[in-house]
Amino acid sequence: MPVEDHASLVEAILLNSLVVAVVVLLHYEALIRLSGLLAKIQLRHRFRLIVAVFGLLLAHSLQVWVFAIAYYWMHHASAWGLLAGNFTGSLLDCVYFSFSTFTTVGYGDVEPLGVLRFLTGIEGLTGLVLISWSASFLFVEMQRYWPKR
Repeated sequence: MPVEDHASLVEAILLNSLVVAVVVLLHYEALIRLSGLLAKIQLRHRFRLIVAVFGLLLAHSLQVWVFAIAYYWMHHASAWGLLAGNFTGSLLDCVYFSFSTFTTVGYGDVEPLGVLRFLTGIEGLTGLVLISWSASFLFVEMQRYWPKR
């Protein structure tokens, strides 16, 4: 493997680690703030859960945008690879690709090429873990605020 390939691989690992760290910390912060907010809300339990769901949807959307900005930057920088297929290179196309990757839907109409592929794999895994974390959070909140039957 040529030296420049090793350098770009190391850079990709560092960039991927940074992006994942940012979205995990965003998610953690969202859960902490939502938990505190739900405890203070003086509404019926069902409205608390609706606030939690919308809060989590907002948090996940923000996380998708973080990945999308990384894709946009990598696509337009040299030596990182590119996104090909039904893709114009716009930020909104990167957001669309990121949503389908984060949720592991993966329609297949956009194909990552080059080192950029590593970020797509780690985004799918990160999305799976964070969505599961959100589901666990909602379950605990439902246990706390759902009426006992």
